[in-house]
Amino acid sequence: MSGRARGRARGRARGVTEEQQARRPGEPEQAAATPPPPVMPPQESQAPPPASGRASYRGGAREPRPGMASGEGPRLPTEELAAMSIGTGEAAEVGRRRREFRYVEARTRPAHIVDKRGTAGNQLPLITNFFRMERIPDWHMYQYHVDFNPVIDSKRMRIALLLQHETLLGRTRAFDGMVLFLPIRLQEQTTEVYSKRNSDDVNIRITITMTNELPPSSPQCLQVYNIIFRRVLGLVDMKQIGRNYYNPSLAISIPQHRLQVMPGFVTSILQYENEVLLNCDISHKIIRSDSVLDLMYDMYYQKPATFHDDATRSLVGSIVLTRYNNKTYRVDDIEWDKRPSDTFKLRDGSKISYRDYYKKSYEIDVKDKEQPLLVSKPKKKDIRRGQTDNLYLLPELCKMTGLTDEARADNRVMKDVGAHTRVAPAGRTQTLTAFVRQINSNEEVLREMGGWGLRFAQDLLNLNGRILPQEKIYQQGGELSYKQEDADWSREMRGQQVITAVGLVNWVIIFTRKYSNEAQDFVQTLSRVGPPMGMKISQPIPCELVDDRNESFLTALRNSVTPQTQLVMCVLPTNKKDRYDAIKKFTCVDRPVPSQVIVVRTISKKNMLMSVATKVAIQLNCKLGGEVWALEIPLKNLMVVGIDSYHDSAKKGRSVGGVIASMNATLTRYYSRCTFQHSMQELLDGLRVCMQGALQKYHEVNGCLPERIIVFRDGVGDGQLPAVSEHEVPQVLESFKKAGGQDYNPKVGVVIVKKRINSRFFARAGPQLTNPPPGTIIDSEVTKPEWYDFFLVSQSVKQGTVSPTHYNVIWDTTGLRPDHMQRLTYKLCHLYYNWPGTIRVPAPCQYAHKLAFLVGQSIHRDPSLDLADRLYFL
Repeated sequence: MSGRARGRARGRARGVTEEQQARRPGEPEQAAATPPPPVMPPQESQAPPPASGRASYRGGAREPRPGMASGEGPRLPTEELAAMSIGTGEAAEVGRRRREFRYVEARTRPAHIVDKRGTAGNQLPLITNFFRMERIPDWHMYQYHVDFNPVIDSKRMRIALLLQHETLLGRTRAFDGMVLFLPIRLQEQTTEVYSKRNSDDVNIRITITMTNELPPSSPQCLQVYNIIFRRVLGLVDMKQIGRNYYNPSLAISIPQHRLQVMPGFVTSILQYENEVLLNCDISHKIIRSDSVLDLMYDMYYQKPATFHDDATRSLVGSIVLTRYNNKTYRVDDIEWDKRPSDTFKLRDGSKISYRDYYKKSYEIDVKDKEQPLLVSKPKKKDIRRGQTDNLYLLPELCKMTGLTDEARADNRVMKDVGAHTRVAPAGRTQTLTAFVRQINSNEEVLREMGGWGLRFAQDLLNLNGRILPQEKIYQQGGELSYKQEDADWSREMRGQQVITAVGLVNWVIIFTRKYSNEAQDFVQTLSRVGPPMGMKISQPIPCELVDDRNESFLTALRNSVTPQTQLVMCVLPTNKKDRYDAIKKFTCVDRPVPSQVIVVRTISKKNMLMSVATKVAIQLNCKLGGEVWALEIPLKNLMVVGIDSYHDSAKKGRSVGGVIASMNATLTRYYSRCTFQHSMQELLDGLRVCMQGALQKYHEVNGCLPERIIVFRDGVGDGQLPAVSEHEVPQVLESFKKAGGQDYNPKVGVVIVKKRINSRFFARAGPQLTNPPPGTIIDSEVTKPEWYDFFLVSQSVKQGTVSPTHYNVIWDTTGLRPDHMQRLTYKLCHLYYNWPGTIRVPAPCQYAHKLAFLVGQSIHRDPSLDLADRLYFL
């Protein structure tokens, strides 16, 4: 079973008992076990009307959404946003999801790092997906504080009163009801004006006081830049869906799979090393072309007896898009007893049905009157704002986003979708350049940005990177010769002996009678591929089962595994998650022994059997404590630690932290522990125990404690960086002292590893653009001045554009130069034994992820320490 499949195969069904009979959408609880077919067939939801001419929800002109209690403000399922008046007298919806932009970055650059740029390697000219923000000479922005006397509580009213003085303020401004930003400086430090309130003809005194003259790189300016740019995106017909902007009119249909691919952009404007830059990358939103109701009807027709369970399992936890307002919602439940004819209260206390509400507000006729309603529960931030009621959505008006498990497992679907989403460097740069030139040529945009004295450069930013030297890979027979640009040495490994081979003498294979031939063929192939690698693979103890029930496998494990058993292999007919979990829990906790689980279809193709057997043999050697290949590691007495976390699928609010620490000089043997943490609890609460165990094991193996410890911390978002820097790092240092004694003071480095970034880099190959080769380092221009950071392209991709990884060194007493830190990071990307090539992150991080994923998905408990010195989680 693939990791992705296991990751998605959650038990999402909630609140559906076995006694509940199968029903079509909207059918009452008392229906018979085999219900009649639906009265009317599912139909496409009506397309939403144009948005022009409608007042904004945020302004309160519309009635509240369905599900809002009487007397509340607008019931929004997402974060309420500050409305800032920008431009010519209109209250524009801007500043949406301000948490997307980090205006004040945590300063984590160590004080002694004066120049973070390295020098090793050959220079490589690059193009990146950044555009310069150009400004008029001597550009400044002016910040004012605005007071109203008498006090005006309504933000909307404050904006309207201030806009009466357009002659004084100009047409270009940004005002959130209290703070006013202008591109011009008013004549007086404090300016008083009067506005008349129309409701009671009262004069309101408005005092405008200048509080700051802002330079282009100030955090407040960055905030306004992003607000302005969001408005610009709206002016070029882009629609916000979730966090990003998309163009629904350019959606590409894939009719054979009932999918649509909607193109869009991810954007942000931030201060980088020397200037303010716009980072812009292509994004794609995958949406089903049919509605959620259509999907429910399909499930009903296919399996009416299990319809409720299937619908709940498929829909609960998914994200849906309501096309009438282009907003996304998480489905938390299905209200089977609610109908579109049910009513809810409006703000004025009157009632309206859901069906009439959508007709009145969106001119949409709801066709299926018996459909149930989807439930989207308020998040914690909604509850803090007093929004405690559920939001109810009509399946007919919702569309599923993303791909289902079945679609991801279908090669045809992935190939057809990938044809539109995997964009090569040349196509990506052309799209980005055309997008910015469209912005720069739009008259409305020119007026908007021209008023602020801003514009974007026409072309992508050019900069220089470096290619690090190729790393030497060693096996027992000597150095492997491979091409750095391929980042793959699988061919060169054929016939070569691994560094440390562990013989497989006492092992068990469990299989069902139906697939006994496949199991025997695989064992014979394993015995042939093992000796050339130096592995002696003896015949296993066979255990044949008459059926494939979970209990049959567990009974066989109990009867077959002894203290002398080195490894257990289970050949499964299908990749059922519950069976896989039961096997892993038994072999990792109840009776610890390394285990290998293989699905029959993986070993049923004769032409692929030798290749599969070779890869499995390498895995088995690692799980038994062996080593496959190694690199030159010049640093002595070094320990590298990888930390990653994963949400526990069995317990809401609990996460699993995987901790991996190297045990030898070549960084090829590891000790692993895991720790559990709950919401609002720091990971380091359990890290002390993990580090104590790792240092104790290191001393046991090497007779001394490490002089240098470098921690690679994965799974950290931008919002968590201050917490890691201020809380986790001191606890890490304290844990080292407690583990090694008060006199133990190793040199420590802590590196944040971030994969979810939007930066892309392209190399020139003659007139064409290609992906940069593995080993490309970027440590200038697009890095942050307050960080000790760099980008590394460590892997090679055959299709689309390669994604770099961002590294941020937030603590450093190692004494290593930037070249050394970058080179060590690149070396570690070569040491992941599940892939004969380089990977995107250092091997300790990937091992930590595999451990956390296994525990969070299948085991849900601490694995036995008897397995801690082996890579049993591969």
